[in-house]
Amino acid sequence: MTDSDSLTYHSELPGLLGKLDTLICKIESFMLAAGVLLMALNTCVNVIARFGFGQGLFFSGEINRILIVLITFAGIGYAARHGRHIRMSALYDTLPFKGRKILMTSIALITGLIMLVLAYFSYQYIVSVYDRGRILPALGFEIWWIYIWVPLGFIVTGIQYWLTVYKNLTSPDVYLSAGVLDGYAETESEV
Repeated sequence: MTDSDSLTYHSELPGLLGKLDTLICKIESFMLAAGVLLMALNTCVNVIARFGFGQGLFFSGEINRILIVLITFAGIGYAARHGRHIRMSALYDTLPFKGRKILMTSIALITGLIMLVLAYFSYQYIVSVYDRGRILPALGFEIWWIYIWVPLGFIVTGIQYWLTVYKNLTSPDVYLSAGVLDGYAETESEV
């Protein structure tokens, strides 16, 4: 699957799971593309304002901070869906087929659990930030709104890893994610 496939992504999961997975992929793709474009636009406008008019946009840093959080935590679910997370595969590659399948299923199960635990802790953090009532100085809205993407990103990522577990348990092949079959593409080059 290539990066351009995100626009035409269609989940191979059955029924409602597949429809939900496809919908979440489209939303994530839009959020990532819009976030990166908005960050680039905001930065360019700020630089032009600073050097062209002698004063930058006072809110530019806060907008970029919001967009970085959005891109990061929307991106982890996207990366999990497309099997793009960093892997250390020296041990994994030496295992026979059944060993790889068991290891990949176990890794996805544990990683999904960790993502949901992190979602819980990030939710607790948002509650504590909310209780403090802090606001962004330039934009004037409460800071906790920025961090809503953190638990959502962890939840979506945890679900993606558990969908990988489901796919590995119901398929004869080994999957890195619910839509990415294990193996090396012919176009990959060794570094």
